[in-house]
Order: sequence, then C-alpha cells, then structure tokens
Amino acid sequence: MNKRDIIIIGAGHNGLVAAYYLAKAGMKPLVLERREVLGGVCVTEVFHPGFRCSTLATSAGSFLPQLIDDLQLVHHGLQFIIPPIRVFALNHNGPPICIYETVKDTVSELSLHSKPDSEKFFEFLSCFDRLGRALRPLLTMTPPNISAPTKSELWNLGKLGWKIRGLGKNDEYRLLRYGPMAVADLAAEWFENETLRAVVAARGIFGAFAGPWSAGTCAPLLMQSALNGSPIAPTVFVKGGMGALTQALAQAATAAGAEILTNSEVAGIQIKDERVTSVVLSSGEEIETRAVVSNADPKSTFLNLVDAAVLDPGFLQKIGNYRAHGTVAMVHLALAGLPEFANSHKLNLLGRIHIGPDIDYLERAFDAAKYGDFSSKPFMEVTMPALTDASLAPSGGLVMSIHAQYTPYKLKNGDWHARREELGDAIVNALSEYAPNLKELIVERKVLTPLDLEREFALTGGHIHHGEMSLDQLFAFRPLIGCAQYRTPIKGLYLCGSGTHPGGGVTGASGLNASREVIKDAKQK
Repeated sequence: MNKRDIIIIGAGHNGLVAAYYLAKAGMKPLVLERREVLGGVCVTEVFHPGFRCSTLATSAGSFLPQLIDDLQLVHHGLQFIIPPIRVFALNHNGPPICIYETVKDTVSELSLHSKPDSEKFFEFLSCFDRLGRALRPLLTMTPPNISAPTKSELWNLGKLGWKIRGLGKNDEYRLLRYGPMAVADLAAEWFENETLRAVVAARGIFGAFAGPWSAGTCAPLLMQSALNGSPIAPTVFVKGGMGALTQALAQAATAAGAEILTNSEVAGIQIKDERVTSVVLSSGEEIETRAVVSNADPKSTFLNLVDAAVLDPGFLQKIGNYRAHGTVAMVHLALAGLPEFANSHKLNLLGRIHIGPDIDYLERAFDAAKYGDFSSKPFMEVTMPALTDASLAPSGGLVMSIHAQYTPYKLKNGDWHARREELGDAIVNALSEYAPNLKELIVERKVLTPLDLEREFALTGGHIHHGEMSLDQLFAFRPLIGCAQYRTPIKGLYLCGSGTHPGGGVTGASGLNASREVIKDAKQK
C-alpha cells in the first residue's frame, strides 16, 4: 500500500490553492483528480475543432488578489484580460445600458437613461464599498464554533464588530437590513430604471435556486462587495480560458512540493476508530494517509465517499437536507462570425451581455423552475471571450458561452436525456430575439444541463456553488453548524471546496482557509 502525508480530493481551484499552502508548510500533499484534465469547474476544453471554451466558470473577477501574489501566478504564466465594459444589458422595450469598468463612464451612460440614477450610482458604489471593506475580513476568517467559541474566535468576531461599528449609524442600519432583504427591494430603493435594477439583482440570484423577490438574495451582493468593493461583479477573463488559471495554480503547487495525479478517481475514504486511514481509488489501489482534504461538495463527500455506518444518523439527516438544487445550464456556441445585437457595436460585447430586462422577467424565469420546468425566457449572462483572446477560436470565428437560468435539476416532465436539445433550442431562440442572425452563424453547439454538471464535474444536484448561498447556509452555517471550520466529525477529514465558507465563485478563499486549519492541527500534534 502506498503511503502519503496528506491527500487532496479534486484538483479544482480550491484544492490546488490548499495544495500550495500545505506544500509550503512541508506536508507534501498528493492531489487526486478524477478527470483527465485538472481544474474542476475552471477548465478550458475543445468542443469543436479550433474552438475552445471555459466550460463552466467563465470569469476570474472574484479571485483573491492575495493568492495571485502568494502563489506568484503571473510568474507561472497567468494573464488577465479586463475589458472596458463589465455588463451590457439589453432590453426589448428600451435602449441597452452599459456598466463600464470606470465609474465616470458609467455615470455618463446612465445620465442618458435616468438623471436620478446617474446621480445615485456613485453613492450606491460608495455605500457598498464601505460595507465591503468592513466585511472583507470575513472572507479569510475561519467561522467560529457557535456552541463553544474560543477566546481567539471571540476576539476575531470582536474586531469584525469594531469594523462594522466604524461604519457609522446609517451604514450599520443598511448592513442589518440588506442581509435578509430581497434583492429586488434593494434595487428599487436605489434606482428607477428597470434594466439597471435587473443588472443589480443579477448578482444576488446568480447560480441560485431563488428569484429576485426571494428573501436573503442581497447577501451575495454583500459578499461580492467584500471581494472587490462593488456589488456588480467585474468581468475578468483569463488568456487561454479559465483552464489557464488552474494550470498556473498547479504549477505553483507542484513547484512548492505537491504532486498531482489525473485520471485518479477516489471511490471511498477508509475510516477506523473515527479517524481517516486511507483512500481507495476506483482502480482498486489503496493509499494510506493520516489526513484527507476533500474539494468535493459536502453531499458528495459524506454520502458517496464515506461509509454511512461511521456517521451519526442525525448528521447524515442534516447533510441530506443541505440544499443543493442546481438551476444552471451552460450552452457553448462555435460561431462563424459576430452576431448582430440591436443598438450595439463590437465594444459593447467585450464583457458580459445581460439578458434579463427587468425584475419581473427574472422572477417569471424563476417561476418556471419552481414548478419543475425550464424557462423559455431564461435569465442569461453571455460572454464572447474570443473577442479579446484570439487563441480561443480560429480566424473569423468566435466562441459564445451562455450561462442560463432557470433550469432545474429535477424536471417535472421528462428527463434531461430527452430534453437536452429542447433546452438548447429554447436558449438559442431566446437569445436570437436580441441577435436575429445568431442561428445562421452557429457552427457547433454544446449543451450542458444540471445533470451534465453533476456527472462531468461531480457537482451534486448540478449546483455550481456546491450548495445554496442562502443566509442559513453561509458563514458558521456552511455547510452545517459544527462542521463549518473545515473540519468534519471524522478526525483527519477536512473540507476545502465551495461548500465551505465563504462559498461559491472562483475566489480560492475556501482552499486558503482550509489549509490554514489543517496546518494548525498538524502543528498541535
């Protein structure tokens, strides 16, 4: 039997970040990736000869700057592409709206649509920048043990409370209100233009089984602001696609002393006397280890990799009730040329193209998913990264990637095998209303349903965030009370994926935080 110090399950971005820090601490981690390509949700794959796409995650705008510096990712070949436009929002009933990378340009743009909105926009960003700076320590903080917090945990919470107290009465009041608030209400408080309201609301519902009128959908805006100071996420592409990010992470980790194996699926985690002893691969090989760090989602880790007999029945029931109902589909199109969007020019299309003209449109799209069907008018975020990165498509060609909501993991009628192409047709038809020549440009199409996301990327329920990012599944409640400090009821078994604090998105924070706790435990032995 082979023997390793520590094993990391999954070579996604969080697993690779954890591998780097553990290797720097002298632990020599072994990273096991089930697929033939590393990267998890951050991969660049060929879906038609000459056309490459970022298969699931498309933007690196939320990645922690600390990790770029610590891992020296630029030295490992990482190049970011930041287009001048963050969001281009289309609307059948009015002119489109551009959210630029610069506030000045955005304010000037908004003044063409609504004078009050242009005047409020700077105040809106300033407010969320203040709130974000106060909350920023949360991102790299290990959540406290709610039942028995230590002195250091109380001290950290006290420091956080002091930063929040420093906001002043108005912002403290806003923070208390915004957390449990529906994002539709927040958008309406600030702005009058319906399309601008929908753009603001989009970050609160991105990847969620929730609509803009759902309670608590403001929380993701606060988390987004903590990451980079704005509730409207930046658009940041990686040259070569998102797989180039995880390739750079892998190079940094291996340079630090980690080893990475692909085509190495973990079939089970062996436990004796409530402690991890080894992992067993699907090939039958067993590798002895004293610790395992799982980058898989919580449900997959506990319900698929661990024998139920070693877990408390109450814990199993709670993890079974952890909400991870996927609602995202991805459609990738290989195009022969540039689609003609109404009232737009090429510059407008460099960032994210937002399809969801008003709050009611977004809510109606969610209504379909609530009742077990996909929406024929989905909320979509469309990107064409080949416009700024020619390496992704042949000369004259383009790649279009469409993030589409709402497509429930469980369908009331039929199944995803039978309805995959029907979904693809519905998404293309909805987008063609804004780009009439789209269909004639399509060379190839790849449709990924929530079921495909589960099977290809091992995302339980096809949930891109490893579970809902609702208030009852954040911070000390993610994934469960008593299991939020990256440790689990099994000694030597840790979690480092997006199912832990601070949650989904390509931040790398979960991997950073989990590695810190593993190192802390190792030093105490």
